Amino acid sequence: MPKRHLIISTANDMVRIAAEKIVYVSSDGNYCNLVQTDNESRLLTFQLGQIESMIHDQLGAKDNPFIRIGRSLIINRNYIYYINLQNQRLILSDNDRFTYTVSASKEALKQLKELIEKEAKE
Repeated sequence: MPKRHLIISTANDMVRIAAEKIVYVSSDGNYCNLVQTDNESRLLTFQLGQIESMIHDQLGAKDNPFIRIGRSLIINRNYIYYINLQNQRLILSDNDRFTYTVSASKEALKQLKELIEKEAKE
């Protein structure tokens, strides 16, 4: 199976990154911060909704590992390790090279938790 890549291009530069190398994308006002599995991060001159559209357009819906959590976060569901509703904490990890802790609203995390539990039963 060929690797699927996300291409993010502006007038001045282009990033081509394998989908499985993206851990999460967080909103930072009119910019986004893309965090990779190699502990690199890249500031992108796009809003989160624009990144979400690029992911959908380029990777489609089938087997797309990305999910938007609340207003400020897109995560790679393959790296979900721990969800804590009370502390509004989500840990994304490959259990080897990297671990990232991000915050999200209780409601967003509750919906994510329910989705993951539902998928586990299917």
